[in-house]
Amino acid sequence: MRKLFSLPILLVLFSCQSKKQYKDWKVFGGSKENIHYSTLTQIDTANVTQLQVAWMYHTGDADTANHSQIQCNPIVVDGILYGTSPQLKLFAIDAATGKPKWVFNPYDTSQKKSAETFIMNNNRGVTYWEDGNDKRIFFAAGSYLFAIDAVTGKIIEGFGKEGKIDLHDGLERDVNDLYVAATSPGIIYRDMIIMGSRVSEGGDAAPGYIRAYDVHTGKIRWVFHTIPQPGEFGYDTWKDTVAWKHIGGANCWSGFALDEKRGILFAPIGSASFDFYGGKRKGNGLFADCLLAIDAGTGKYKWHFQDVHHDTWDKDFPTPPALVSVMHEGKLVDAVAQPTKTGFVFLLDRETGKPLFPIEEKRVPHNSEIEGEELSATQPFPTLPKSFMRQTLTENDLNNLLPDSSYQDIKKRFATYKSGNVFQPISKEGTIVFPGLDGGAEWGGSGFDPETGLLYVNANEIPWVITLTDVKNAVPKKENLLQAGIRLYNSNCMTCHGPDRKGSGNYPSLLEVNKKYNEQDFLNVVSTGRRMMPAFKQLSEEEKSAIASFILNIKSSQQKTFVEAPKPVDTFLNLPYTITGYNKFVSKEGYPANMPPWGTLNAVNLVTGEIDWRDTLGDYPEFKKKGIHTGTENYGGPVVTAGGLLFIAATSDGKLRAFNKRSGKLLWETELPAAGFATPSVYELNGKEYLVIACGGGKLHAQSGDAYVAFALPAK
Repeated sequence: MRKLFSLPILLVLFSCQSKKQYKDWKVFGGSKENIHYSTLTQIDTANVTQLQVAWMYHTGDADTANHSQIQCNPIVVDGILYGTSPQLKLFAIDAATGKPKWVFNPYDTSQKKSAETFIMNNNRGVTYWEDGNDKRIFFAAGSYLFAIDAVTGKIIEGFGKEGKIDLHDGLERDVNDLYVAATSPGIIYRDMIIMGSRVSEGGDAAPGYIRAYDVHTGKIRWVFHTIPQPGEFGYDTWKDTVAWKHIGGANCWSGFALDEKRGILFAPIGSASFDFYGGKRKGNGLFADCLLAIDAGTGKYKWHFQDVHHDTWDKDFPTPPALVSVMHEGKLVDAVAQPTKTGFVFLLDRETGKPLFPIEEKRVPHNSEIEGEELSATQPFPTLPKSFMRQTLTENDLNNLLPDSSYQDIKKRFATYKSGNVFQPISKEGTIVFPGLDGGAEWGGSGFDPETGLLYVNANEIPWVITLTDVKNAVPKKENLLQAGIRLYNSNCMTCHGPDRKGSGNYPSLLEVNKKYNEQDFLNVVSTGRRMMPAFKQLSEEEKSAIASFILNIKSSQQKTFVEAPKPVDTFLNLPYTITGYNKFVSKEGYPANMPPWGTLNAVNLVTGEIDWRDTLGDYPEFKKKGIHTGTENYGGPVVTAGGLLFIAATSDGKLRAFNKRSGKLLWETELPAAGFATPSVYELNGKEYLVIACGGGKLHAQSGDAYVAFALPAK
């Protein structure tokens, strides 16, 4: 392993960057800089093997039948840990013992409206604000943002309407029947909480405008239009002059970073909807797929950087950037480091957006066979830092660890797909998207070490196949419930669950869902949504019943005449194409079609632009027995400490691991009660350093869990 820095550079980095103390974990990601860093040193490379469980807290509400998860990065304030449960309960526990203080159940307070308005989605964290004795937790559950008294766990009635605000409000369109939620927490600037949102990725998406709310009243203080309106900067990047009235998405779903001193908010913006066909949103389409710098006090535009022009691959930014300070050309520069799904890290000056290393606009395949599609002829490629993962898949990269029949099968399938470039156009034959839709980098984010200038990014290297298919938008004059159900399934459900209802990607099979749900329960799920599944409130009751008759195979109703309920139709969003599903390219056995590694941990040197070390992250037990270290898909990010350590869970094998942050050597690992698809938190209390991780499982066929587990060194 080569020497990372000369001594003078190391001393400059340490003296200039390490003065700020990160001893608590009051903010999602550890700090508003989002660097996942702790200055604590009690646990270090010499004693990390002595770590033991200090306490374990069970939320008691795991839903194993529906693969519930906990993706929460808990915060710790004044000795109290605040986190969320699989069923979206907010709790406060003693951070030294795990003993409960209080639990807030949003179901108990939000039901003055119909239960159909409450969405069961994932939650990645909460936000804390205080002013004297007024201490509040802001917590998003479904379409609502709640204000909760941090001491008592009681709802604060003066915020919004009876303690909550509806995230549908303030989007300046009629979106009441559309899916709007928040999976990532907001961020505090002065007396405002700034929120992003999660919206549908289909043609029925609400716009992803960023909103700042008064922390006292819940009133909107400013709105930033991520899809610019006439007269606003970026409007002319949409060729259709009325697209802003119809197109949705371009949402900040993964959270924010904030330079509090400068008052600059950094917002990574998602792709515009529909994700995989852009014929109704021609042009580069700002601010989709942009890192936005916004004046946090006023919501005014400062600068942007777009990493994908006219995105049709769902390659939006997956995580907020890390706000870093690095030596560049002999000067210490405050910068933003933005990891991407494509394996790049874009390193930009924090005040101007100017790249620290040159970024080249390179020509890419852009002659789409899809009618109406107009792809960009070029895309931005950074010269440095180097990509932290593979970016193309060839026949030579196919998985030869498989039995021969499976290998021949994936080889035969590969030959039918379009491939060869990270920006290969989506096609009707099927296009390999590699890196896949879930990374490279993912929502867990990166960790940055001010001592070494290293940015740590865990990555997925799993190929996906996306296939476009024609949509028949015409509604027959007469059809029965079964026929209508099939039609409505194809236009609303096939994207996620596939044409054969066998499921795809992270979405489950629906083939035997009638053994799990009766008709009323099924209709409730369609109306409210559940985690990855949005609510379909835009569908009429008759349409939902038609879908139920098909999916649940309700013979008694299938031949009844379907009566289309009159309702306004936005013909602009009658898309001619949809996809056949979010399909990972895997073997018959379920293994990725490419050779390992399938998950990696990477140390990106932001001074030199080189990859200083890389390790395979996670194992499949069956391959590990053969001495093959494959890595696994991983969700949740790393934390790095001044004690010389990097901690990460994230893998489907259910382990928590500690690495030497300088060399990448694995120092310690332990089995968790369920896979930790979340980012750990590090904090100090009563002179003791703790590491805590949410163990919710649920993804990647892992068993669901309900535990938060804290580790510490044994008492002396």
